Amino acid sequence: MAAGIDDIAIYIPRLYIDAADFAKARGLDPEKLQKGLGVSQMAIVDTNQDPACLAANACLQIMQKNKLSPEDIGRLYISTESSFDESKAMNSYVIGMLEQVYGQGAFEHCGGVETKFACVSGSYALYDNTNWIRAGEAEGKHALVVVSDIAKYDMGTSGEMTQGAGAVVMLLNDEPRLLAFDPKVTATSIKDEYDFYRPFGKETPIVHGQYSNLLYMIQVRKALEIYKKRALSSGLMKLEPGETILDHMDYLNMHLPYSNMGKKALAYLVRHEWRQLPRWKKIIQEIGMSEPVPKDPRGTIESVLGDEEFMAKDHEFTKLFTKTREYQELYEAKLASSLIASKMIGNLYTASLYLGFRSCLEFEYQKGVDLNGKRVGFGSYGSGSSAMVFSGLIQPQYEEIVKNMNLEAELAPRRKLTLQEYEILHENKLSPEEPMLHTKREFILVDVNTTTESRGERRYIFNE
Repeated sequence: MAAGIDDIAIYIPRLYIDAADFAKARGLDPEKLQKGLGVSQMAIVDTNQDPACLAANACLQIMQKNKLSPEDIGRLYISTESSFDESKAMNSYVIGMLEQVYGQGAFEHCGGVETKFACVSGSYALYDNTNWIRAGEAEGKHALVVVSDIAKYDMGTSGEMTQGAGAVVMLLNDEPRLLAFDPKVTATSIKDEYDFYRPFGKETPIVHGQYSNLLYMIQVRKALEIYKKRALSSGLMKLEPGETILDHMDYLNMHLPYSNMGKKALAYLVRHEWRQLPRWKKIIQEIGMSEPVPKDPRGTIESVLGDEEFMAKDHEFTKLFTKTREYQELYEAKLASSLIASKMIGNLYTASLYLGFRSCLEFEYQKGVDLNGKRVGFGSYGSGSSAMVFSGLIQPQYEEIVKNMNLEAELAPRRKLTLQEYEILHENKLSPEEPMLHTKREFILVDVNTTTESRGERRYIFNE
């Protein structure tokens, strides 16, 4: 049975901070953010927004667009690493908000949980619900998988340059118009790591940036190796001499903590895949230097990062490699379009991979590309740590969905924050009753109870 994404919708907060303004205020070079990291704007939540109402707004949008009733929905999963309750699942908050529009009890038949594994949890939720549909348990109903997060870092840290917020919702069924997932090839890699984590009671994460970036690439590479074996053994793909598995993917969507991390991850995977192919000798000749090797090739990530000579040479090699015609052609054809939205919105944690997919669809379609039958590969990563690699084929009916995509229209109107306003929001100096913007026809947070017996209870309304 086919299963996949029938439609996709996004909800992005209307407030943002301009990266150039932010860089100047922090005494940084704006070029570092815009060219080095690929950050132009960072979406910021208002005082009356949290990950649950971002998710509910995205769900309402996709249901209204597709004229769906609650009876059409069999499952509603929320994936997030911005959870504010250690017991109550975020999907219950979302269902409570949706029932303000559709009627009390309208979703009580709907199963679902909140999933957590840093930024990869949305991919696990997608996989779980896809298999629910394939097993025939959906009985004609749809699943909603929502990835919703607020990427927030301590002021003055390097992570502060890579913030953002938003939600992406995917509507899954057995007759998907957008993308049908390839069966029996999804691959995972998992291990116990402390590259990025958020202890109980802490609003912002503890990050080991360089370590996490390298671990991300290593874990995705391991998952890709498993994916390759399954794709070949299942007959999904057949490699001719001189080919790599990446040649059989028309588009690659990578996890994007910042847009240029996608470029780094792609370069890492391509180097790994091309190293044993005839084309690599030609590339080495074009670059004019041998590919560097760490002093301890089988050492730990710490030993690799501590090998300063290797790290400097590897940085130089990667820079030269990404300027080669072969890499540039692959980058422009397979990845570039997926990075556009990230530059305008920032880091969405669990949602960043799927914002990239949404971006790829819109901007490839705008080029006039016929997307029917194109294979999309996904490289998903979550700190802690796990990676997942999977793929799917764009369906013949894709144009019904993609022709109406317009990211700029969906983002507008946005309000640019001053640095002072941003810092007030960042430090939680205003209550939900003091928003920067007054929006209509959206779910908003109006109160968080502080009394002893009901501490933490949240109240939302649909703001008419």
